[in-house]
Amino acid sequence: MILTTHPRLKEIRNKVEAGERLSVDDGILMYDPEIPLNDLGQLANFVRERINGNVAYYNINTHLNPTNVCIYRCVFCAFRSDLKSSKSYLMSDEQIIERGGEAIANGCTEMHIVGGLHHLKNFDWYDNILKILHEAYPALHLKAWTAVEISWFEQLLKTDIKDVMQRLRASGLGSLPGGGAEIFHPEVRDKICEHKASTDKWFEIHRTSHEMGIKTNCTMLYGHIENAMHRIDHLDRLRTLQDETGGFQTFIPLAFHPENTGLSHIEKPSSLMDLRTIAISRLMLDNIPHIKAYWIMLGIGTAQTALAYGADDLDGTVRHELIYHDAGATTPQILTIDRIKELIVEAGRKPVERDTIYREVLRDENDFSKWTIGRPVEELVAASE
Repeated sequence: MILTTHPRLKEIRNKVEAGERLSVDDGILMYDPEIPLNDLGQLANFVRERINGNVAYYNINTHLNPTNVCIYRCVFCAFRSDLKSSKSYLMSDEQIIERGGEAIANGCTEMHIVGGLHHLKNFDWYDNILKILHEAYPALHLKAWTAVEISWFEQLLKTDIKDVMQRLRASGLGSLPGGGAEIFHPEVRDKICEHKASTDKWFEIHRTSHEMGIKTNCTMLYGHIENAMHRIDHLDRLRTLQDETGGFQTFIPLAFHPENTGLSHIEKPSSLMDLRTIAISRLMLDNIPHIKAYWIMLGIGTAQTALAYGADDLDGTVRHELIYHDAGATTPQILTIDRIKELIVEAGRKPVERDTIYREVLRDENDFSKWTIGRPVEELVAASE
C-alpha cells in the first residue's frame, strides 16, 4: 500500500498500484504545486522499485564534443559558436584518437559524442570520427550524434535516414543519445529552436533507428518557457513511440541552465522542480525502463535524492563535459567511481556498473581497465528479488 495522503492523488494512486497507465490530465495534475512532492516521490519510488528493484546504475564514460561551431543559433544554447569567434574550436583526428586512448586507459566503456553542426564540414568528417575511434578502440561503445545531427547528415547526403544510419553503423555507431528533443510542442519549439530538426523529424529518426535494432535514449529540456501541459505532452509523445517500437532505453530530464544563453533572464529550475519532474517522468513513462538523474545538470545532492523519487541511474563519471558547463553548471568536471558508488550506497541503493545497453560490467580485479560483460540488468534485478 502506498501511503499518499493528498485526496486529489487517490485516483492516481489506485492506478499506480494496479499498474494502469496515467492520463495526460493525471500528468498535468501532478504538476500542480498543491500536490505534495513527497506523495509523488512515494508513488514514483513504488514504480521505480517495481521495475528496477533496489539497484542504481552508473557507467564509466567520457564525452567528446569535436567542435562547437554550429550553423544553428538555438536561443537556449551556450555551447555553440560562430566560426570566427575566439571561442570556436575544431578537434583534429589526433586529438580525437588521444581522447579515445584516455578513455580506454581510465576504464571507460562508453564515449558520448555530440557537437555543433559545422557548416564547412561534410558528412565524411563526422563519419570519420566514428571510424577512427572504432578502428583504434573497438571495445569502446560509441553513443553518437543526436537526431538533430542525423537530420543534418540527411541533408548533406541528400539521402534518407535509413541510409545515414546504415553508414554510421558500418563505421562503428553503437547507439543514439536522446538530445535535440528539447520540447516537442510547437508553441515552445518554434520559439527556442525553430530552424533545427522538427518534432516529426526527431521521431522519424528515432523510429527508424529502433526499427534497425539501434537503441536510443530520449530527453526533455525543462524549466525555460514551457509549462506543465507542454511537458506532459512531451512525455506522452515519447510513451506513444515506445509503445510502437520499444527502442528507448532511458529517459533523461534535462534541467535548463540559463547562464550565457539567450534566456539568461530566466531563473533556473529549483531542486524541488527537478525532483517533481523526475517523479512525474517515472510515473508517466510506464514503458521506458530507466530514468536517469543526470548529476551534471541536477547537482550531486539533487541527483542522489532523485534515487528515491523515481530515478534508477546516475549516468557516470562523465569526463570532459562541455555543453552544460558552458551554460553555467557548477558541478565537477568528473566524478570518481568510488564517489559515485558512495552516493548510491548512501541513498540506500545497490550500485551496479552497466554498459551503454544496460548489461552488467564485470571488472578485472587486477587491471581495472579490463572488463567483461555480464547479465542484462533485467536478469540482475530479477535475481536480486
